[in-house]
Amino acid sequence: MDNQTLVNQLVANARRALAELEPYTQEQIDELCRVCCEAFREHAEELAAEAVAETGLGNVPDKIVKNTGSPDGVWYAVKNKKSVGVIGHDERRHLTFVAHPKGIISCVIPTTNPNITILFNGVYALKGRNVILCAPHPRAKRSTVHTCQIFNEALRKAGAPDHIFQYVEEPNIELTQMMMAASDTVLGTGGPNMVKAAYSSGKPAYGVGPGNSQTIFDPAYDNLPMAVGQTVFGCKFDNGIICACNRSFITPKSISAQVVELMKAEKVYYTDDPAVRDRARALLFPNGLGAINGKPVGQSVQDIAGMLELDIPADTSIIVVKVDKYGPEEPLCREKMVPLAVHIECEDVEEAIRIAKANLLMEGAGHSSVIHTNSQALVEKAACTLPVSRMLVNCPGVFSANPALANGLCPTATLGCGSWAGCSVSENLGFEQLINISRVAYVYPEGEIPDHAAVWNGAAEF
Repeated sequence: MDNQTLVNQLVANARRALAELEPYTQEQIDELCRVCCEAFREHAEELAAEAVAETGLGNVPDKIVKNTGSPDGVWYAVKNKKSVGVIGHDERRHLTFVAHPKGIISCVIPTTNPNITILFNGVYALKGRNVILCAPHPRAKRSTVHTCQIFNEALRKAGAPDHIFQYVEEPNIELTQMMMAASDTVLGTGGPNMVKAAYSSGKPAYGVGPGNSQTIFDPAYDNLPMAVGQTVFGCKFDNGIICACNRSFITPKSISAQVVELMKAEKVYYTDDPAVRDRARALLFPNGLGAINGKPVGQSVQDIAGMLELDIPADTSIIVVKVDKYGPEEPLCREKMVPLAVHIECEDVEEAIRIAKANLLMEGAGHSSVIHTNSQALVEKAACTLPVSRMLVNCPGVFSANPALANGLCPTATLGCGSWAGCSVSENLGFEQLINISRVAYVYPEGEIPDHAAVWNGAAEF
């Protein structure tokens, strides 16, 4: 079957499914979302092992953690939320809000997170009575297809229409582009080329940007051991392939020695050897500020050590390399996607914020960063200075996606990065972005319509 014929078939199936979903009530839609979450959790370990075996990225234990926890996050985000028909009223402005589906949503599925991306994007789309077309990464096609099949079987048992989750089994660039162009909305979660393709599809798109989470340490913070432990965890999780993984330790000199000792207590292999630094730079970024070398991406710390000609203890958590420069002068301050971070010393926390900004402007602007401090003033200064959509406080960088349900961010696999990264939104994608909202507007009662004097000199405000 040629690409155009396949796309035509996918779209025809999707339109039929949309028509069948249209009369579904809120309760019926929520039940379908629930059964998808439960089915995914039941297959969490199986999908984790399949993804690692097929892609060669990350590790099975951490993917099991992601796969077992993510259904909680999805259900937490959609439970008891209105997304069908009348969803709310604004009594003061005399408005009523009505939700409609966006329609056919194409999802570009990344090789780094093939399972949970379908879970999050798919269930959030279904919450709005949409249907899904999945375009897998060629290196993750079997895992992507299997995930969709799990959802389809669960939905079939629940009596749902066919073709809510569709997919292509043999992806190619032309087919993916045609599929996106034939959809109503596109979700581009993946590498820069796929995100660019999503925004070039001619359809409304939600994409992501590269991560490069910087980690700033305030010398006055009262729990440096926890801060270091969280940063190590945020660097090593799933072999560092999560876009929000911590990539740096930026420490004022007054606490650097203490932080290094705390790193070692966390089983970090720490080195300030210039030769190792040079080898790490050559391994990860052989072209400087050009494309990252894909070979080490998502590999274990032992494998990375072997590539760097290092003999490290068997229980090593991550490798930390001290660097003397930052920003464009040091490619190691880029997003590395491996269990290796850099350590940068500075004079004070104000300089730490400036260093973090320079690193982000080199790569990762719009994504996320972390500060460990007790000072609300420092938090706000960092948030006002750094070009990030998420400024995390006293937690691991991976909490940008809120996997532990420990902050107020929407649990997601699609982290918008704003205009800094060429994205249409600077927030975590939830179901709210995947519904159209009609606004029913009633004329104000006579006494509520403001006149010129009330607008300019009185208390009237919109």
